[in-house]
Amino acid sequence: MDCSDSIVRAVVAKFLQRSAVGVTKYGVTLDRGDLGALDWIQHAQEELMDGILYLEKLKQTLAAAAAPAAAAQPEK
Repeated sequence: MDCSDSIVRAVVAKFLQRSAVGVTKYGVTLDRGDLGALDWIQHAQEELMDGILYLEKLKQTLAAAAAPAAAAQPEK
């Protein structure tokens, strides 16, 4: 791939890797024809819900790590 943006290259590489894992795990690509529009919406909703859970976990982890540091700061 001819792209000077290292972030774009990293994301594209991850997409390619994820596609390969999906083919290995499920034996199909996104070109499959056995799912309808509502099925695709359902899959997307489930993936996004997982993403929200991961974000909440990270948010709570970062807040818990910041709380002791904030408590140790002298009051101004």
